[in-house]
Amino acid sequence: MGTILDKIIAEKMKVIEDLKQRKDELKDLPARKKRSFLQKLEAANELAIIAEFKRASPSKGDINIGLDPREQASSYVKYGADTISVLTDGPFFKGSYADLTAVREVIDAPILCKDFIVDPIQIDFAKKAGADLILLIAAALEEEKLIQLYQYALEQDLEVLIEVHNEEEAEKTFKTGTKLIGVNNRNLKTFDVSLEVTEKLAPSIKSTGAFLISESGMKTIDDVKRVVKAGANGILVGETFMRASDLEKTLTEMKLPLVRV
Repeated sequence: MGTILDKIIAEKMKVIEDLKQRKDELKDLPARKKRSFLQKLEAANELAIIAEFKRASPSKGDINIGLDPREQASSYVKYGADTISVLTDGPFFKGSYADLTAVREVIDAPILCKDFIVDPIQIDFAKKAGADLILLIAAALEEEKLIQLYQYALEQDLEVLIEVHNEEEAEKTFKTGTKLIGVNNRNLKTFDVSLEVTEKLAPSIKSTGAFLISESGMKTIDDVKRVVKAGANGILVGETFMRASDLEKTLTEMKLPLVRV
């Protein structure tokens, strides 16, 4: 019996075949404006926030299925989010490239395409939809494939957030030379969540000079303070913002001063 991640990747192969049948859509794309999350991090004195539009997840089911991506993304930017993450996986997260395109139409901040990317065609469609960054998940990729996709994204003038969950994945990621590493506090094989993952991996990640983004598990301001203390430069928050009854208060409270470590 495979893990949740195994099931997601198996389903993703069907999506990739469909995208390859649609590759003519990638011809003659207009020039795009460069929006850099890395430049924001380099200039930051406060914790950077990647606010995520996420309709559903395998672990939580439907989160807030009725929210409009344009309205939610606009609110995120209005209240101080630095970058917007958009889930584009359909089978498990009920997202789409159309959601990303809709967000691109209404905001000027960088957008992260959050998906389970295992083929260059997905990077092409992310760029077409308006992404400035893509996510690569170390747990889903062999070292050679990770490096290949990382380099391909750079060639497309996209930035890359590489996500890790343990020391082995971190070591593999260091070989790409990336300056943007996310620590997922949620184990994608069991979906258990612990902020200790960020605390454990932070020293080795920071020693490479990379920016550290702590992902998943940020529910309270104390959670945010904990990962900032560990050395996080930014956080990625989805469910907490998608469920927030007072989004402005919830988001603005998380814009903490950075801790230099």
